[in-house]
Amino acid sequence: MAKKATNAKPAAKKAAKAPAAKKAVKAPAAKKAAKAPAAKKAVKAPAAKKAAKRKPNPALMKPVQPDAILGAVVGTKPAPRGQITKKLWDYIKKNGLQDAKNKRNINADDALKAVFGGKKQVSMFEMTKLVSNHISA
Repeated sequence: MAKKATNAKPAAKKAAKAPAAKKAVKAPAAKKAAKAPAAKKAVKAPAAKKAAKRKPNPALMKPVQPDAILGAVVGTKPAPRGQITKKLWDYIKKNGLQDAKNKRNINADDALKAVFGGKKQVSMFEMTKLVSNHISA
């Protein structure tokens, strides 16, 4: 008789496992329904970003003429302000004129000393101000 009791217990465990499996199947179906509206919202957001596309400022792209002093460093052809600044940084990096301890400072060589108004060292923020004195529109 003891054997019959042990046989009944595994059957009860199987019966208990079967309904749990059915519950697990129903739960993902409910989650899919909740995810569907979120996907629709994500589709609408990129459409709004396309309408608000930023246009570049044409005044910054206008070519300006560097004078002879600045022309010795960046060239004498007219170029936008951004390109002149880029060429100036290329010159600084090529000649190793950036200060080793404080990278924000530029150590002037003979050509840059004329551009910087005779100063031996200027900060990178002051540099753009001093360069604007050597540019004509």
